[in-house]
Amino acid sequence: MKELIRTNNPALLSYVEALLTEAGHAYFIADRNISIVEGSIGAFPRRVLIAEDEEAAARQLLIEADLGAELKHKK
Repeated sequence: MKELIRTNNPALLSYVEALLTEAGHAYFIADRNISIVEGSIGAFPRRVLIAEDEEAAARQLLIEADLGAELKHKK
């Protein structure tokens, strides 16, 4: 899986999830349950992960939604 976005912003995370779901992309939100450990203070970012074969299409979708600045750079 490839990381698309890493964020502490719950509104951004929700928006990205809605976009990916609407477009039919399978994704995974990593570190979602870390809030139990951290006491729900939002110190640890959540990561949006996507399958390698869907990465290019998902990146393009988020760029078209003006979220290109939020994307994690490819390595």
